[in-house]
Amino acid sequence: MIDAVLLDVGGVFVLPDHDRISAAIARGGVQVDRDRLDRAHYEGVSVLSEFNEGDREVWKTYNRAYARTAGVPDDAIDEVVEHLLNEFSTGGVWRRVVPGSVDALRALAALDVGLAIVSNADGNAEERLLEQRVCQIGQGPGVEVDTIIDSEVVGVAKPDPRIFEMALDRLGVPADRALHVGDTPAADVDGARAAGVRPVLVDPYDLHGHLEVERVPALADVVELVAKANA
Repeated sequence: MIDAVLLDVGGVFVLPDHDRISAAIARGGVQVDRDRLDRAHYEGVSVLSEFNEGDREVWKTYNRAYARTAGVPDDAIDEVVEHLLNEFSTGGVWRRVVPGSVDALRALAALDVGLAIVSNADGNAEERLLEQRVCQIGQGPGVEVDTIIDSEVVGVAKPDPRIFEMALDRLGVPADRALHVGDTPAADVDGARAAGVRPVLVDPYDLHGHLEVERVPALADVVELVAKANA
């Protein structure tokens, strides 16, 4: 039985905005194929062996893989990575809503399970999710969820199990009756497991077949998973 679903934001509901990212890369003198940009995010998180939200080296590693996947040539990588780091630091880059994700969240809500957003963010996760009409606490333009936990607000970030425990406490659900959906193994899978929560990895490009973790292409597949578990 699954009584609650915890959800990451980046890679599950939102991705970097194509216009902002293309412009940042262009400042390094490179034009990229926009069709590669969504995959570039998942390639970026796939190479992270550990995750510390405030570590600039983590984001350099992410952006290096991101740039390569986007088609940036090796001789321009270093300059483009600096432009990407600067662009991400300005905020508001995570604006592209993942197609189908809001409908999937709405379907999860209809299954009458507790819903918690658990995000490593900058203190503005709740505001931005509302602006993008993804979700909010209470009634509004998006899907109603029970709680939104922003790492900057609570002072604890994934993969620290305490941030998952906060979500479980707010929902009143034990760890073995919940699952966590995210896209970053080092933050979402490792952190959820440390908290005793079943992890589900969003892996739309099949990049993590080597990992022993339950994987789904999209959030819509989690709806089916929960429905079957609770039938």
